[in-house]
Amino acid sequence: TNPIETIVERQYIRDETKDLFRKNSGLTRMEDISECIREAEARLTMAEHYKNPYPRPVNLPKRSFSKKEGKKIGKAIQKMNEQSRPVYIRSTDDAVGKTN
Repeated sequence: TNPIETIVERQYIRDETKDLFRKNSGLTRMEDISECIREAEARLTMAEHYKNPYPRPVNLPKRSFSKKEGKKIGKAIQKMNEQSRPVYIRSTDDAVGKTN
C-alpha cells in the first residue's frame, strides 16, 4: 500500500466520522439512531472487506430510469429506486441533497 494514500484515507475517515457525528448529534428517536448505527456498521464492514473507506457505487435495478430526457419517473419506479438504495449510502444521499 502507498503510504500517501493511507494518510489520505485516514484523514477521509476522520473527517467523514466527525461530519456525520455532528450532523446526527440532534437525533432523539431510537429508530433514527439505530438506522445511523446500522449505516455506520455497514460502511465499516464494506471498508474492511474492500480495503477502501470510500462509499461503493450503487447499481440501479433494470427499468428504473427514464430513457427519455425530461420524462417524469412514475411512483412505482421511484419506490423501486428507494427500496434498492443500500443502507450504507444514506449519508451520501443527504450530502448531495437527496431525501429518503
